[in-house]
Amino acid sequence: MTDAVDDDLVDAAADQMIGQCLDLTAPRSFFLYAGAGSGKTRSLVSAIRDLCERQGRDLSLTGRKIAIITYTNAACDEIVQRLEFDPRIDVSTIHAFAWSMLRGFDADIRTWLDANLLAEIAELEEKQAKGRAGKAAIERAQSIESKTRRRESLGEIVRFVYSPTGDNRTRDSLNHAEVIAMTAAFLKEKPGLRRLLIARYPILLIDESQDTARRLMDALLDVQAAFPEEFCLGLFGDTMQRIYADGKVGLAEAIPENWARPIKVMNHRCPRRVVTLINKIRADDDGQEQKWRSDAPEGIVRLFVASEAIPNKAEVEAAAATRMVELTGDEGWQPGEGKIKTLALEHMMSARRFGFEQFFGSLYGYEAMRTGLLDGTGRGIGFFTREVLRLATALAAGDRFAIAAAVRQTSPLLDRQRLADAGEWQHEELARAKVACDGLQALLFTENPPTLRAVLRYVAETNLFEIPEVLQPFVPEGPADGAVELEDDANTETGAWRRALDAPFPETEKYDRYVRGVSQFDTHQGVKGREFPRVMVVISDEEARGFLFSYDKLIGTKAKSKTDLENEAAGNDTSIARTRRLFYVTCSRAEESLAIVYYSDNPDAARAALVERGWFGENEIETL
Repeated sequence: MTDAVDDDLVDAAADQMIGQCLDLTAPRSFFLYAGAGSGKTRSLVSAIRDLCERQGRDLSLTGRKIAIITYTNAACDEIVQRLEFDPRIDVSTIHAFAWSMLRGFDADIRTWLDANLLAEIAELEEKQAKGRAGKAAIERAQSIESKTRRRESLGEIVRFVYSPTGDNRTRDSLNHAEVIAMTAAFLKEKPGLRRLLIARYPILLIDESQDTARRLMDALLDVQAAFPEEFCLGLFGDTMQRIYADGKVGLAEAIPENWARPIKVMNHRCPRRVVTLINKIRADDDGQEQKWRSDAPEGIVRLFVASEAIPNKAEVEAAAATRMVELTGDEGWQPGEGKIKTLALEHMMSARRFGFEQFFGSLYGYEAMRTGLLDGTGRGIGFFTREVLRLATALAAGDRFAIAAAVRQTSPLLDRQRLADAGEWQHEELARAKVACDGLQALLFTENPPTLRAVLRYVAETNLFEIPEVLQPFVPEGPADGAVELEDDANTETGAWRRALDAPFPETEKYDRYVRGVSQFDTHQGVKGREFPRVMVVISDEEARGFLFSYDKLIGTKAKSKTDLENEAAGNDTSIARTRRLFYVTCSRAEESLAIVYYSDNPDAARAALVERGWFGENEIETL
């Protein structure tokens, strides 16, 4: 697409269609296709402002609101600010929204939890009966005991609690997965909750809808189908940018025929060469094409091919960056300056480069935990990142106020009731907390950093912080390594944590920086909706060590497997489709220039296949 366009008018029809759908008297649901850099957040905000001008008084008089679900807290904050903190608009993450629907239904929550815990205990007991003696068996027994205690205590809980951003480890708290699963189940099974939803929120807009948990998305689609004249469900997204495994496959195909389908074709972010590239990447998927801005620069794209056998990949990537300085004249490409956003196409590659491979890799191997691991909300993770690491950072800086704040916020040692009960002996409780902090400092800051397991056991011993349920099985000393045969339990949560706890504690700091997006390394998951002047994409099927992605298959240097062919025939997601989406997301982050480093077992064959695909010109492919 090379025609010059009027940027102010080309997507006006889509914005107008959205505005027509957002009508309290005649709502119409819609699915907005908006590719990378299309300005969908701007469209969302503009449509809401227009609705509030037209029918805002009706919202205020009836006590109803417009709900907007976004993917991150940062996105929530941005939209709230753009809408000038309008009280008629509720903006939240999916977890916060789900809890807003569940909160207060304590009897129903108790019944659901009882059945769910019973099923989980039965599954563990079945594995225990089939398993061999070893650490895994000990941990399963402890997990069964913990879940049994929780189930037996359900009747004592008057009110359940939940924090979308916390670890939720108190006896009366729910975890993130339970809140999503419960909300989906209740919306399907309880007509009263459906009525509450549409009475409270006649319009619900979901950003990044392609990555919304499939069970919850299915439940919301069911609600819309049951109340099409009372409830508007607006989905903003791009199925080509679906990156999480729990997103709904085939979302676009699941949209009813009577929905509106506005399309935004502009890309306001990328230079012309990058827009051309990403159009070609998705051509074999849905054929959607974007237009670049009339004032967009040409931009530079280079693909560097290197042998997979090269041991020092850091040198290869530095050489590619140096070459980009020559090609672009942009000194920001200089290696080591921290001005390049390096996007590995698999998290393990980033973990390896940034130095948190053992911790991350152990947990990433357990598929059910991946989503929580990638956004930092997984069970047990916050114990290390939001409590121990926060205190460790304050101790390293010698910041007494930060130390006191970290302990006072969540430590049982300074619990308000505990201090009140201590009365005139409060000073002893404070002294105990100080001794615990001093001991943690002595443990952490040594020539040989402790493992996470050593830190966990120290915290449990001193009662410095409360131990999450998922980590409690690891507090007692188990049998020595090799004393009994170790069962391979990699496909369980306890098995994943057992391996992760062998990692050195400093890895948690690097992991935390990575998931917060403040390191120079990232992946497609971490750069949702973001953009960078200089982007380097690193590809290595061998280094990624995964069956979920395959660039060799996407490019054509490796044949499809039997599983690929079976999944294609069944209409299921495939490694090639996942890889295409991943490549699209990473390449489309570039605002000025893009470098791609591709490690291959056969660089010559890779180069030939890439040229044949037509994604890159021969002069754009260089061998390192």
